[in-house]
Amino acid sequence: MPKPLVLNLSRSEEICNIGKALSSPVRVEILKLLLDKSLSIVEISEALNIAQSSAALHVKMLEAAGLINAEVQPGTRGAVKLCSRKKDTVTIDLVDAIGSYNQVETVDMPVGAYTSISVNSPCGLGNERGIIGQEDMETWFFMPEHLKAQILWTSSGYVEYSFPNRVPDIGLIKSVSFTMEICSEAPNYREDWPSEITAWMNGVECGTFLSPGDYGARRGKLTPLTWSSSSTQYGLLTTWSVKEDGCYINNNRVGDVTVKDLKLAFDKPITLRIGNKEDAKFVGGFNIFGEKYGDYPQNIIMNIEY
Repeated sequence: MPKPLVLNLSRSEEICNIGKALSSPVRVEILKLLLDKSLSIVEISEALNIAQSSAALHVKMLEAAGLINAEVQPGTRGAVKLCSRKKDTVTIDLVDAIGSYNQVETVDMPVGAYTSISVNSPCGLGNERGIIGQEDMETWFFMPEHLKAQILWTSSGYVEYSFPNRVPDIGLIKSVSFTMEICSEAPNYREDWPSEITAWMNGVECGTFLSPGDYGARRGKLTPLTWSSSSTQYGLLTTWSVKEDGCYINNNRVGDVTVKDLKLAFDKPITLRIGNKEDAKFVGGFNIFGEKYGDYPQNIIMNIEY
C-alpha cells in the first residue's frame, strides 16, 4: 500500500526540503534504487558509480526531506547505514492554512470488536442466530465468535474499543463523537431500570448518560425472530461528543473536557470505554446493539471532524 506524504503551504520548510531533495538527478536515481529493497551507502555509491562521501551527502538530504529512512546497523566491518524508502507519494495542497475547510472521518466499529472487557452476570453476546455460546460466562467474550456479535450485555463493568485515527497528520481535529444504540440491562427486561452509563475517550471521562430502562415491551424493528421476545429488544440512539468547548451527550453540554484534553496523536488509536462507574448511583448495566438488532441499522460510529 502506498505510503503518502501530504503537505500544504503552512508547512513551507518541509516543502522546500522536498524541492531541494528532488532537484538532483542523482537523488532521484537513489529513490529508484530503493524502490523495492534496502541498500547501504556503500552499495548505493557502487550502483551509481559515485564516491561514498557523495552518496552519504545525497542520502542525508533525502532523509532530511522525510523521503527515506537511514538506520545504522552493525555490520561485519563496523556499523553500516542502511537506507530504505519512507514515502511513496508526495502531495502538496496549494492552500494557505490548515482548517480552511472541514472534513469528517468516519469509522464503523462492530459491537463485538472490543479490545478489553470486564463483565458481570447477567451478561452475554448474541448474533443473528441467537445467543453466542452460553449466557453469564465471561469466557465466551474471548472466543473468536465474539467478533460477529450483534448485541452485547452486562449488568455492570465496561467494554472498550480501539478506533483507528485516520486523520492526516496535517489535520486539526475539532471534535470526536461516538454514536451507538444503548440501554440498561435488567434480567429479561424492565423499562423502569435506570443505569448511569459513562464514556471515557483515551482514558478521559467524557460524560454520563442516564438510561431510563431496559426496553423489551415491543419487538425491536431489526431484532431477529430467533431472539426471545422476553429479552431486551431495542435501545436509545445516544451520542457522546467532545468538542473544542466541552463535552456533550446528545448535543447537551455535560462537562468541560475539550478535544485537546484527549491528547489525540496522529496514527495512534483512539480508545472508547463504555461502562458503569463503581460508585454510580444507578449501576444498571448496559446493552449495546449492532446493525442487525434494535431499532437502528448501525454499529458503533465514530466521527472525527477536522
